[in-house]
Amino acid sequence: METVLIVGATGNIGVSAVTAALRSKRNVLAIVRNQSSADKLIKYIGSSEGITFVKANVLSDSGVKGVVDQVRAGNLPSFQHVYSSVGGDYIPTPLQEITTSRLRYNFNTSFEANFFAYRDSIGYLLEQNNPASTWTICTGSQGDLATYPVPAMPQGALFSMAIAAARENETTNVRFNEIYLSYRVEVDELAVQHGVTKASEFGKVYEMILADPKVRSSRVRVDHLEDLEKLKYQRRF
Repeated sequence: METVLIVGATGNIGVSAVTAALRSKRNVLAIVRNQSSADKLIKYIGSSEGITFVKANVLSDSGVKGVVDQVRAGNLPSFQHVYSSVGGDYIPTPLQEITTSRLRYNFNTSFEANFFAYRDSIGYLLEQNNPASTWTICTGSQGDLATYPVPAMPQGALFSMAIAAARENETTNVRFNEIYLSYRVEVDELAVQHGVTKASEFGKVYEMILADPKVRSSRVRVDHLEDLEKLKYQRRF
């Protein structure tokens, strides 16, 4: 059975990825901060079946690398897919009011953590040479809208990273894709309260990406609810 390494597993988007992986009959290797985070994910999913937890700090430049090292050593299950969705603050602070510490924190959480995840896991997937491997990142439309500058600026950097990764893997065994999300998704119980899209529903997009080998080096747009039923994607170059 294949396994998906999920970075940012306990966030709204990460929970959708865990749900999708399990529904597609794959196991999950979930990186969590601590046992409390693991318990939170189990609560959201409803079970720990099929999930292996590993504790690491994904904001550190050695966090994901340490997990991959454990996989190489045989201490954790091997993985064939990676999904990364680490994010920071979603706040409307004007540019002139953003402090240096808040700016750096959000570039660390929203850009660097996703970059570290890619840099330190892609080599393992290439070495394994599994023809079905994928690497997926979730970005957001704030990178274009910039109505909320704090999350928007790191998103812009992620767009460039995603294009570079798509180019580098155009002819490898790894299908790299970017999911570009244009509306709010939250874990199911909060989504019901706030009237937004459920994580379990958004998970359909990842299931379709995993199932369709034609989708590679592409941006998969999720602008409307109907995009949860049929993939809307375009190659990035």
